Amino acid sequence: MTVTTDRPQMLPEEFEAAARALTGAVEGVRPEFIHGKMGIKPVPDGDHERIIQWLIRICLRHRPELWLSTGQGLLVETCRKGHARPDGTLADAEAFVGAGEWADPAPVLMVVEITSYDTDTDTDRRDRVEKPRSYAETGIPVCLLIDRDTCEVKVHSGPDGTRYESVLTVPFGKEITLPDPIGITLDTEPLKNWVR
Repeated sequence: MTVTTDRPQMLPEEFEAAARALTGAVEGVRPEFIHGKMGIKPVPDGDHERIIQWLIRICLRHRPELWLSTGQGLLVETCRKGHARPDGTLADAEAFVGAGEWADPAPVLMVVEITSYDTDTDTDRRDRVEKPRSYAETGIPVCLLIDRDTCEVKVHSGPDGTRYESVLTVPFGKEITLPDPIGITLDTEPLKNWVR
């Protein structure tokens, strides 16, 4: 198929059929569809899961009315043609009740991405560039990226419909405040324990 600017490399319906087939046939991966391209996300490792546990505990302590869901797929991008599966999705605890595999992102306050130790350049570009852009296009207020390769935390905020207007980066070990509507300060020192 020839790629044009008018049509993505794959249609959302084609992605959903391929994702169903792949999910049943290949263990250890989760498919995503960002900016017209299908990508494969590796299943999280133990350190990745520990980081999610750490975030869940912090969110429960400071914002008990919210829940950090893991594995919930979101319809992203301006026309909702993208399908992303963030590592974490912070929203009201009832936000996804009755939702299917790919939910409307409207109630989402923050998405969390934790880089994997995958040398695949598509994974690198998807986690650090394409997914934050998709989340900004969708209007998700905050995107938290925990980058285990660079040992940094990046907080993207202020989506303008195309990109995040603000990106604050700190190395592991420093505090960083998640802006409104989250309002939680993270002490990132523990993250040093969960990197290679």
